[in-house]
Amino acid sequence: MRRRIFIGTLGAVVAAPMLARAQQTSMPVIGFLNSTSPGPWAPRVAAFRRGLGEVGFVEGENVAIEYRWAEGRYDRLPELARDLVSRAVTVIVATGGSAAGRAAKEATTSIPIVFTGGVDPIAAGIVASVNRPGANVTGINLLSDELRIKRLEVLRDLVPTAKVVGLLVNQANRLRSDVGAALAATQGMGLQLTVLEASSESEIDRAFASLPERHVDALLVDGDAYFQARRDQLVALAARQTIPAIFDTRDFPEIGGLISYGPDYSVAYREAGVYAGRILRGAKPGELPVAQLSKIELVINAKTAKALGLTIPPAILTRADEVIE
Repeated sequence: MRRRIFIGTLGAVVAAPMLARAQQTSMPVIGFLNSTSPGPWAPRVAAFRRGLGEVGFVEGENVAIEYRWAEGRYDRLPELARDLVSRAVTVIVATGGSAAGRAAKEATTSIPIVFTGGVDPIAAGIVASVNRPGANVTGINLLSDELRIKRLEVLRDLVPTAKVVGLLVNQANRLRSDVGAALAATQGMGLQLTVLEASSESEIDRAFASLPERHVDALLVDGDAYFQARRDQLVALAARQTIPAIFDTRDFPEIGGLISYGPDYSVAYREAGVYAGRILRGAKPGELPVAQLSKIELVINAKTAKALGLTIPPAILTRADEVIE
């Protein structure tokens, strides 16, 4: 009798880790691909997890997440995407710009993909259609291309004395949109546009140092994921150069930047989490329309405007979603 009890107990001890491994193996795995770094993206990752939770998935309980961060190196995205494919993840969520979505699509035609990005996803070759993306890809369009001209208009109204506007772009991002439309828009506004390129911390420093010799009166920082990760540096340099600058998200005025006009990224990443969860539940990505964010925020830091000697026009104040005093 004792021998049978011992054998039964031993069987339970051996079976327990085997059962745990079986459960772990059966748990779906999301591959989270991002072009930047985990630190600056933590609030957005949290929003992504909230979206997953709305569909019934909790990381570590009934879904696992494999994170891959390119640390601002866009050229690493294809390799990181292929690594996630080799691990046979269930879904790839490609974030931090359209380049991540393109890298994921080039890495697999079978694993479902949810992207977030601001470049026109059709022009970028990520989806065939917005309403019916087709194939294995869907996602969230952050409308950065369309909003670039709107930001120039806001900057013109905020700094009516400006003659030369600088546009800071990341030349390492091969999917960034063409600046031709911005050039045409500034000409129509009676402004001169000068393009500055930077894809590293030192290049950002040099770009700002060149502003006086280029006679730049106001600056538009392009909606690039790498610039998002360098927001502390960008805001500090704008203050040091006393240059009025407009950014794409509220993250900048919240830490001292002058003004932002763009989508609420927390909403976008929550929606990406919902989409990923729906796909885990059986939805086909090609039948999920690419979501276009309808709410665009205008956020102003009044303290920074005062420090720059700017009077915020009433038309901008009435449009503002938030004024940070």
